[in-house]
Amino acid sequence: MRLGVAMPAALAALAGGILAWYSHAAGVTSNAFGWVLVAALLIVAWQPRRVIWLLMGLWVFAGVQQEWTSRLPAGLSGEDIAVEATVLNAQSSGDATRLMLRVDSCQGPAQRPRCSVINKVRVTAYSDEAFYPGEQWRMTLRLRPPSGFANPGTFDYEQWLWREGIHATGYLRQDPPPVRLASAGPSLRQLGVSFLARQALDERTKRWLAALTLGDSEQLTQDDWSLLNATGTTHLVVISGLHVGLVTSFVLMLAKFGARLTTPTNWRMRAWPWWVAAVACISYATLAGMAPPAMRAMVMTLIGLWVLSGRHAPSPWQGWWLAIALVLLVDPLALWRPGMWLSFVAVAWLITIWQGRRRPQGIKGWCWALVRSQLLLAPLMAAAVLVAFGRIAPAAPLINLVAVPWVSSIMVPTALLGWLLSPVPFLGHALWWLFEAALNIFHWLLSLSVQHWPLWEPDRPLTYPLAFALLLLSLCWGLPAVLPGMRLAATALVVALPWWSLSSMTPQQGLRVSVHDVGQGQLIELRSEHYRLLYDTGPRFRGGFMPLETLWSPGQRFDQVIVSHADNDHAGGVNALLAEHQVTQWTAPAGETLPIASRACQRGQTWQRDGVNYRFLWPPAGANALSPNDRSCVLEVSVGEHQLLITGDVSTEIERRFLLEVDSPVSMLVAGHHGSGTSSGVQFVRHTAPEHVIFSAGRDNPFQHPVDAVVRRFRDQESCLWSTALDGALRFWLEAARPFEVKTTRPRSGRRNRC
Repeated sequence: MRLGVAMPAALAALAGGILAWYSHAAGVTSNAFGWVLVAALLIVAWQPRRVIWLLMGLWVFAGVQQEWTSRLPAGLSGEDIAVEATVLNAQSSGDATRLMLRVDSCQGPAQRPRCSVINKVRVTAYSDEAFYPGEQWRMTLRLRPPSGFANPGTFDYEQWLWREGIHATGYLRQDPPPVRLASAGPSLRQLGVSFLARQALDERTKRWLAALTLGDSEQLTQDDWSLLNATGTTHLVVISGLHVGLVTSFVLMLAKFGARLTTPTNWRMRAWPWWVAAVACISYATLAGMAPPAMRAMVMTLIGLWVLSGRHAPSPWQGWWLAIALVLLVDPLALWRPGMWLSFVAVAWLITIWQGRRRPQGIKGWCWALVRSQLLLAPLMAAAVLVAFGRIAPAAPLINLVAVPWVSSIMVPTALLGWLLSPVPFLGHALWWLFEAALNIFHWLLSLSVQHWPLWEPDRPLTYPLAFALLLLSLCWGLPAVLPGMRLAATALVVALPWWSLSSMTPQQGLRVSVHDVGQGQLIELRSEHYRLLYDTGPRFRGGFMPLETLWSPGQRFDQVIVSHADNDHAGGVNALLAEHQVTQWTAPAGETLPIASRACQRGQTWQRDGVNYRFLWPPAGANALSPNDRSCVLEVSVGEHQLLITGDVSTEIERRFLLEVDSPVSMLVAGHHGSGTSSGVQFVRHTAPEHVIFSAGRDNPFQHPVDAVVRRFRDQESCLWSTALDGALRFWLEAARPFEVKTTRPRSGRRNRC
């Protein structure tokens, strides 16, 4: 493909991906759109260049459509499937191992849909077996279609699974036990990781060496990622142009030196050093997993080599468009990866602000170029991150002014040279010791900045205006021929907008209630103007993951946390609250075993905050011989004519004991025990007559909550039914004289008994 058609090729690839997405969203069959593209191909067949573009668009279209059709069929959800699979990745997490598997063959239950459509799955193994990338195993999996929690403003796990080409999730069955069929073949990355594991280095140093030099970013812990996200430095640990460019430049320098030794009279005319550098560039990007940033860097570096070698001089924009086209052709799902677009936007802006300018000269010139690039790039990237993730790192521009040269000039070179000289006794280890010292300084800098300028998540109404202001600031200072007054006005707008938004906000009236989607568990947030309360903390899974960790950035403050009882699905997130947040007061039933000092919830306790009335209806004061479920704290919340009732996991017998204290009808009821048949008795349902009912349950949970009998009882009362399993997180307001409205995170069409 010639460079002159790079932009049309990229646009054709983009059109193919967008058309595939639209066809799925609109419910149109892929065959229909396929025939449309084929017809268009035949119409313009007399122009070969257009045919090439259409073929590229059709390729991307087919790749995206194939992913839509490769999801685990619903009929196989929760069924045992025997597979022979190759381990792509294995990551330890607590007492579990998270496996990424390529399914080579599979056998599902008879009279069920075929499982041959699935190719890549992500499962958790609660086993003592050691798994290594490249091994082939025979195992039995229990799978479900890829899904995730749906909470506003949080990481979309389901979307991530789709764009990573993962067709199912689940866990490894222990009976029958897994059998290793073949050991891992030679893998350069795995050999490197194993070599690092044997070195006498700090564990953090090993993790960062693997991420920075081998592209194995999954070695980094959740704490590492939290620190990088909070400081806006995540891009520094992704193998991209920095790493690929350094490796290519170093190999080119060595190859030129070799050419000068072998052919001293005409070494400048030799082409083989450039070819060696190109091979090194491709090899290193492949070692890094050929992720979109690495692939983009590889393409741009190869074009740069071509230009510097004197063969041709295409414009930087042609290389940029060519990189987009090649990335989408190799990986059509990259179109939906935020990291890809953040990478391409950054490169496009760097091309814009440096196009037509002279190359920097001397150390002073290069230092000024670095400072100018970072200052002009920072507001644009902040705007992009704000739109993509809803958060912003206030100190990111200043941190990156120090972190970028520190990582690029000290950490990455010492890390790479350590690998190169690792066969030399002591020398390679000495370089890695220098890397470890530089890493400690880098880590200290990030930790210090987080303490003084923590990650900021602005209110949703402020997100897009602030992003527009940051974009305007970047354009005004980066583009030529912009009046100084406009630049000052854009700067003032960015500074004034957050202040104006905070000062002009009307005081929050009433109570905002959020029933979060945490799977088979419960976590409810109640927030008024000066008071923030949590009822339950969600579950903790066997692998150590707590959904509460994904809901808020560290450093949140809660005035009160009520743990209804100590069962894992209600108290599993207590450790996350203790580790990352501040809680003024804990409340739990007397006699519960929890790692906190708590005040006992007792029948008859009342308090008021911001005009909202709170009252405990259960359990009775003092010690009791009730089961943990029946000791649950039952909370009634009232605002004006609206009432919210949360009953924990109490049984139908306990419901009858406090029934007469409930004023009916109830505006919103969080159904007891996730919709289990042990709660929500007939008498209780008839007396409370709730207008709305929420079932806090997990999708495809093994208990089949909510059970049919309970659902029918509420439907007989003409209640409007909601479920976190289907609707995601639910949010509503309790405010006097304000209409009652429930907002969902995952809207459903065709709901029965919709309100």
